[in-house]
Amino acid sequence: MHQFQKNFRIDIVHLDESSMEFDMVGIDASIANAFRRILLAEVPTMAVEKVFIYNNTSIVQDEVLAHRLGLIPIKADPRLFEFKNAGQESAEDDGSEIDTIQLQLKIKCSRNPNASKESSDPRELYRNHMVYSRDLKWIPLGNQADVFADFSIRPVHDDILIAQLRPGQELDIVMHCVKGIGRDHAKFSPVATASYRLLPEITLLEVVEGEKAELLKHCFSRGVIDLEDVRGKKVAKVVNSRLDTCSREVLRHVDLKNLVKLGRVRDHFIFTVESTGILPPDVLVTEAIQVLMSKCQMFLNEMTCTDME
Repeated sequence: MHQFQKNFRIDIVHLDESSMEFDMVGIDASIANAFRRILLAEVPTMAVEKVFIYNNTSIVQDEVLAHRLGLIPIKADPRLFEFKNAGQESAEDDGSEIDTIQLQLKIKCSRNPNASKESSDPRELYRNHMVYSRDLKWIPLGNQADVFADFSIRPVHDDILIAQLRPGQELDIVMHCVKGIGRDHAKFSPVATASYRLLPEITLLEVVEGEKAELLKHCFSRGVIDLEDVRGKKVAKVVNSRLDTCSREVLRHVDLKNLVKLGRVRDHFIFTVESTGILPPDVLVTEAIQVLMSKCQMFLNEMTCTDME
């Protein structure tokens, strides 16, 4: 354990509102994969679970419409809500302020009386003919209006197309969002992508110079190999093996393949996490670590109980 703590480290390479790249160094592949699976399937989020359709005169079938609504990411912090009791009956009024978010979609398409008679553009002829995620309205339950006064619950993106309407068609829908995990349904997954790869390792077995150095440079991605001037000759040097895409192009050249050794650093994992926008990627990583720690603690507790018996 002491040796693991000494070698293990996390280095953040890139971080913005939607994506994050970081290195996990000094861990086993099984731990890296467990961490990735937790990010995909066990960090909870809020998503539409129940759709109550009072009126749907569009051409989109009820079940298809409900499925589209369920996949819209909802901007709400799941840490502020409780998991819903699975034993409760599925009635419309069974949601409470601690476990449910209520959204409403009520919209009707009509003709635009000011439209030009020669126009054929639906955007000019009709009003509300395109139903977007921004048309979803949050209906606070209980004291939610006070609790979330500084944070309006809404869809992450405003421009997700839900349906198209024509004059006379309308949608009247109420949705209940609950807390869940991606293992139960993909709509609860907080990441668009969570992946990792081993750090490439490129070793030059001999000094490569002149035309061979130029050719070697073009066998790898830009920035991997650079040329430096040594006594008037261009000599190849590995600058940043991280940028290598592992194309193995160098092995196609008979005069170069024996000069380079391609490998991987077995305990250096490069993680890429892209958030759906519900939570920032650094928060997702923190939550995944907490889930993994709780699983480890549960396992230790089970072992302790078994030993006592």
